[in-house]
Amino acid sequence: MVKHQPLQQVYEKQLCLSFLTGIYGCRWKRYQRSHDNSSKWECAWFIILCSTFSLLLFWAYFWLEAHNDYNQFNWLLYNRSGEWKDGTVPILATTAVGFSYITFLMVLALCHISLGQQLNLYWIHKIGVLAALITTVSGVVSISDVWGDEWDIILISLQFTGPFLHIGALAAVTALGWLVAGHVIRAGRTKFHMIVLLVYLSVLLVLYMVPLAITSPCIMDRNSLKPRPDVIGRRGAPMLAPENTLMSFNKALQQGVSSLEADVSVSLDGVPFLMRDRTLRRTTNIAKVFPDKQHEDASLFNWTEIRSLNAGQWFLESDPYWTVGSLTGRERNRMGNLTVCSLVEMLRLTARANRSALLNLQRPPPEHPHYKTWIMDTLWAVQRSGISQKRVTWTPDTDRGRVRGLQQTSLEKLSGEEVRHRGISSLTLRYSQASNKDIQDFLVNNMSVMVYPVNEPWLYSVLWCSGVPSVSSDAPQVLRKVPYPIWLMSPYEYCLVWITSDLVSIAIVTGIFIFQNYHLIRWRMSGMQNYNPEQIMLSAVTRRPSRDVNIMKEKLIFSEVSNGVTNTDEHLYPENGYDIGQYK
Repeated sequence: MVKHQPLQQVYEKQLCLSFLTGIYGCRWKRYQRSHDNSSKWECAWFIILCSTFSLLLFWAYFWLEAHNDYNQFNWLLYNRSGEWKDGTVPILATTAVGFSYITFLMVLALCHISLGQQLNLYWIHKIGVLAALITTVSGVVSISDVWGDEWDIILISLQFTGPFLHIGALAAVTALGWLVAGHVIRAGRTKFHMIVLLVYLSVLLVLYMVPLAITSPCIMDRNSLKPRPDVIGRRGAPMLAPENTLMSFNKALQQGVSSLEADVSVSLDGVPFLMRDRTLRRTTNIAKVFPDKQHEDASLFNWTEIRSLNAGQWFLESDPYWTVGSLTGRERNRMGNLTVCSLVEMLRLTARANRSALLNLQRPPPEHPHYKTWIMDTLWAVQRSGISQKRVTWTPDTDRGRVRGLQQTSLEKLSGEEVRHRGISSLTLRYSQASNKDIQDFLVNNMSVMVYPVNEPWLYSVLWCSGVPSVSSDAPQVLRKVPYPIWLMSPYEYCLVWITSDLVSIAIVTGIFIFQNYHLIRWRMSGMQNYNPEQIMLSAVTRRPSRDVNIMKEKLIFSEVSNGVTNTDEHLYPENGYDIGQYK
């Protein structure tokens, strides 16, 4: 004989939980969820997800800091492909999409862990994670091949971002203490969970001591801050007007630069003119005027041919720095009629503005008729311009004896003895070549240092705190808006911030573990044996209508006749699914 007892099963809606499990693992139904431990396979996928997130975070940070050198990256791509395009746009777009997607999955996974839900990443997401991982690894390998020197900017940027990244990392690891404490306390002192706790505490201890390894020139007494570094217009203001043109140099002067820097080549008939590239394809319309000669060296054209080319239309058409939209109609018309600038024109403009000039000379090819006289041709142009020789800085290391009247600088990193032996008054170094210690040594030996390229305020601030006298920039309009280092902190203030953040973290982590332990004790004392986040309530009472509660009635079999004995008080309540009655 079988007895039946009607019961009610009341489900409260859990929209948030349904969203989490549905998006992460496509488990939208209650019976699909589980509080069991995640399988080793799913744990492996969680590790892959964390690794992908870490790699993408590193990749995104690199491109954020490399913004200082986007122009150089695009120029490298142009030299390889022969076409000028902004190669950073697709990289930044894919990085933003991939990082957002992986970060979203990471948040969902951590929510699963905090709620005790079993991890079960949906297969489509697994493909997406692998695609993001493979794409990022391929990007890292490609950048190492094409632009390997740029990795130095990460260590340099840490001088500026290090203190703030430390606080951010400390806050993130402190917040993870909630998950670690919950799992360790609920699971008991198992070997695995004790290892997890030990690893967590070790990471936390390392973060507490990280400031000992952080060095930044911006951690200094304010009274020791040197004067603001002079800004040199590198090829003028190439983000506002076509590089190495009179309009670009005028724009730079309007931004208050102290000097103008230009790239000098010598034409076939011995006229020094300004051109960065070896060919005229990128910055002129030679493809229309001389299509058969567009791949030839720029110095193999005579000055009449060079002067006939348009040097501004390319800027309006390609908009390489996304600044054309800010130009007025008059500036557009003027830019559209620009021609290649000669060295004499540039130096005369510099002399009228009472500024200095820095010349980067390119030697013509061996078949050039002025291959042996290119230095004398350049010196003759300097004399014709009427500028004082003391205002002209010379960079080539060849034939320095002929240019004793000019200021001497070197593009190589030399010792003090070599500088004095060569008669050089200053060094022109890439920012990755000039560490804070090197700069201090140069200044002690009364050697002036000019650092290039400096286009971002954070790099300008770091070099300012290091005591650099001058910097060369493609963006003088940006550096003009930096009247003071972005942040400056005395050693005492930094120690105070460091100790305070560590003490706050220790207090929060301790409070988390105490609260979790107290919560577990109360939970056990209340007599609850299983925690059910679905809040499934079984009741034998009559049905009460509610628009927020769905009621499902089932007839459950609780007893059966066996050997003349009826079992009416044994029944099971499975944790998941709708099968809440079993035969006994």
